[in-house]
Amino acid sequence: MPLAAIVLSYLIGAVPTGLVVVRLLKGEDIRRHGSGNIGTVNVLRVAGPATAAAVLAVDILKGLVPVLLAARLTASPWIVVACALAAIAGHNWSVFLGFQGGKGIATSYGVLLGLAWPAALVAAAVWIVVVAITRYASLGSLLGVASVPLTLWWLHGPTAYVAFGVIAALFAIYRHRGNIQRLVTGTELRITDRGTPRI
Repeated sequence: MPLAAIVLSYLIGAVPTGLVVVRLLKGEDIRRHGSGNIGTVNVLRVAGPATAAAVLAVDILKGLVPVLLAARLTASPWIVVACALAAIAGHNWSVFLGFQGGKGIATSYGVLLGLAWPAALVAAAVWIVVVAITRYASLGSLLGVASVPLTLWWLHGPTAYVAFGVIAALFAIYRHRGNIQRLVTGTELRITDRGTPRI
């Protein structure tokens, strides 16, 4: 049963929401526009706020639903965390995209809502403040996810949850390594930059 739950969590996370939604609504491949990422920020940049909101909602649910299902199936926080990380891994390395994918921030946020919603509020606040000041969504995402293990530790969450926070942060840093390089060189797109015309 735990293995089946982990595999199901991965498959839920692996659904390439941005690619599917933009293709259905706009008839285009999001990977050919803007930054080329399938996540919410690039969808916002090239397809507009309504489409981006739809992608964001589904990507959050891709993290929340596996956690809620796992919590109903087991009392073990480690199995719940394994399902949570599987959902994020599915989004980041989707079997439907040749093990390519997004950055995992929205899906990680959905997971965090299911594990410890106060930590999710802190991460969201960090993201909002950083993006409001800098206009860099990637920097907001990195600092927001970095706050997660610290907040979970401060909340005296289960050891498994704190471990989740550390691993999720490492996932995010790895997936944002290109963004980090562009931030250093000053070539990173801001959230208000379109890169290419809207599709």
